[in-house]
Amino acid sequence: MKKKVFYTELAYILGLLAIAWGTACMERVDFGVSMVVAPAYILHLKISEFLPFFSFGMAEYTLQAIILFLIMIILQKVKLSYFFSFVTVILYGFMLDGAIAMAALIPLNGVFAKYIFYIVGMLICSMGVSLVFHTYISPEAYEMFVKEVSAKFNIDIHKFKTAYDCTSCLISIALSFLFFGLWHFEGIKLGTVFCALANGSLIGLSTKLFEKIWIFEDRFSFRKYFD
Repeated sequence: MKKKVFYTELAYILGLLAIAWGTACMERVDFGVSMVVAPAYILHLKISEFLPFFSFGMAEYTLQAIILFLIMIILQKVKLSYFFSFVTVILYGFMLDGAIAMAALIPLNGVFAKYIFYIVGMLICSMGVSLVFHTYISPEAYEMFVKEVSAKFNIDIHKFKTAYDCTSCLISIALSFLFFGLWHFEGIKLGTVFCALANGSLIGLSTKLFEKIWIFEDRFSFRKYFD
């Protein structure tokens, strides 16, 4: 079967939309958000108690800015692409807040429907991350961290992604205990743990599927600005 061309710029837009919608689906059913966004979600829950305007998207801006600084420290260099990454974070934050507002309008009747909604959200997220990995445009700080650090130390990106997700899950548990009390889980539930263990593999499977049917090529000659 002849592969079709999929433009990397389109992969960037669709990838961000998919991550935003997947996250919104998981947040909607309250089975625990993705471990990647769980720290930001917990910050949102805590800070919004006294600053009601502090949305989930705004929490993402804050935390991912910190992660970008961490990338610079680990790699000991500053690249223009890191600043473009923050632009991606802002764009994603608006998409996320919009997706959460729209997901809240979808009726869910019964626990089974919620399970399906959560699984669909997790699958959409994994496909979105895979699409973002196929673009030259700077991804979110989460994906940038995995992409840059795994390349720096020559680590398989999917294995490193799984390790990163598990670490993020542990940090989220610590934040939940710190902000809401010992053994009080906010945003971190069974779905979060399952996501931490499965997300790296799901991204790998999505990548194999996409690369089986598509060839990722640039439509515009902007790649040089992101190197």
